[in-house]
Amino acid sequence: MSKTIAVIPARLSSTRLPRKVLADIHGHPLIWHVWQRVKQANKIDQVYIATDSDEVKQVAEAFGARVLMTSPECQSGTERIASLIDQLDADLILNVQGDEPLVDPGMLDALVDRWQSVPCELITPVFPIKTLEELQSPNVVKVARASDGRALYFSRSPIPYLRDIPFDSWLQHGTFWGHIGVYGYNRAVLTQFYELPDSPLEKTEKLEQLRFLEAGYSFQTVETEYRPNSVDIADDLERVRRLIK
Repeated sequence: MSKTIAVIPARLSSTRLPRKVLADIHGHPLIWHVWQRVKQANKIDQVYIATDSDEVKQVAEAFGARVLMTSPECQSGTERIASLIDQLDADLILNVQGDEPLVDPGMLDALVDRWQSVPCELITPVFPIKTLEELQSPNVVKVARASDGRALYFSRSPIPYLRDIPFDSWLQHGTFWGHIGVYGYNRAVLTQFYELPDSPLEKTEKLEQLRFLEAGYSFQTVETEYRPNSVDIADDLERVRRLIK
């Protein structure tokens, strides 16, 4: 029987909204809401919070979370988790963003189910794009998929490009997928993370998953109707407060 754990990277010194993981949402810090949602998933055996902040560690342990400390030099959530690989005893390791207080436990379970039925190196959720605003926004990461669900490429640009069709009509003539920044890693993939070569594509698009694609790894995708509700700026925090209320 395979074992699945989830790790929630929680960095205190975020650039656009400093200290957001400790921001108050109806009497609890944001990271508590993420942790609570992840713990509701039925297919996850253990949940950890990974942080480089003693303050986050103290807050998280006070509400009952298991906390693992990492270096402040880690550049991404994936690197933060990879640095802990010797402490993570699991076959599948989920990376759940620490700024997604409305993350869907059912979506996390669907990732585990798909991974167990179709073993793969990496797995991640995608959602159907339904508006031109989403399709055009660089903040909505797009993914081109093969017929078997494999991710062919991730981009901040609209992909695939529909030649000879006006952009206003693209949604009537093609299917487009948005990407949610939750990742499932086969443990063996994370053990090799620090050996991956530098990725020009990752640096160009500012998308960490491209490092794996460029190195020859394969992503499987799982369709969901959940839409990201990440907290990046103060307006996002207010919106999430309203939604949770």
